[in-house]
Amino acid sequence: MSGWNAGNIPDLRGRTAVVTGANSGIGYVTARELARAGAHTVLACRSARRGTDALDRLRAEVPGAAAEFAALDLGSLDTVREFAAAWQDRRLDLLVNNAGVMALPFGHTADGFETQFGVNHLGHFALTGLLLPNLLDAPAARVVSVSSGLHVLSNIDIADLNSERHYRRWVAYGRSKTANLLFVHELARRVAATGAGLVAAAAHPGYASTSLQTRGVRMEGRKGAERFVEVGNRVFAQSAEAGALPTLYAATAPDVRPDGFYGPRVLMWRGAPTRSWRASWTLNDVAGERLWAASEQLTGVTFRGLRG
Repeated sequence: MSGWNAGNIPDLRGRTAVVTGANSGIGYVTARELARAGAHTVLACRSARRGTDALDRLRAEVPGAAAEFAALDLGSLDTVREFAAAWQDRRLDLLVNNAGVMALPFGHTADGFETQFGVNHLGHFALTGLLLPNLLDAPAARVVSVSSGLHVLSNIDIADLNSERHYRRWVAYGRSKTANLLFVHELARRVAATGAGLVAAAAHPGYASTSLQTRGVRMEGRKGAERFVEVGNRVFAQSAEAGALPTLYAATAPDVRPDGFYGPRVLMWRGAPTRSWRASWTLNDVAGERLWAASEQLTGVTFRGLRG
């Protein structure tokens, strides 16, 4: 694992990957490097313009890449279902649940969920469940969910998943990233109970310079705060290229373990990917089961082929 980089990705020819939020940042780098290794890569993005622009850029950087754009808005369960229905009997070897939002002002998804919980967790929960038959049919398939070291900001509150009582943007973000890890933990447990070969793992980019950090303050018109974040990105953050390495490792390295969590080596901040520390509450079986049950109820999506 020491010094692992994108050049260590194995040959992925014959495999198909979906990367959500692949139009920019670590999502784009992840999609590009999977395509460079030979995977047929689907850039699943909310914006058709940004998604097709990213596809054009990827094809220019990786001539001959097998890649395509597909519309996917994780803030709308209807479009999640449309995306999954379009797959039907298509092969799927790798699902990278990368898309996300961070520290936004309070708002709701199209289905009425608090935006960060709805997009970061529930949208990906539903997408994974709907694509599960495709994943289970593929040998050695993987699901990789991109969480964050900032999951330490808060455990979930099962009685207030949508932060309706009191909303604090960073607490809500931490809860959504804890939910990502609890989802992977419970998914890995349920897969193990069936004996299926699917591997569910998680990753985080450390502090990587992407547009994620500036979106919330930009939405509020806080120009000073936006400039402050931009300076922090330039001075302290690692690049999106480096930030994508833990995701790529979790998606492709042969020694990745179910429920593994991978991030940068140096203080969970930067450097080559390695096994990452995680809060104990993200390994709690009871919490995982309760979040899973609530997520099924909220989304209406059940994971066919997996028992509790």
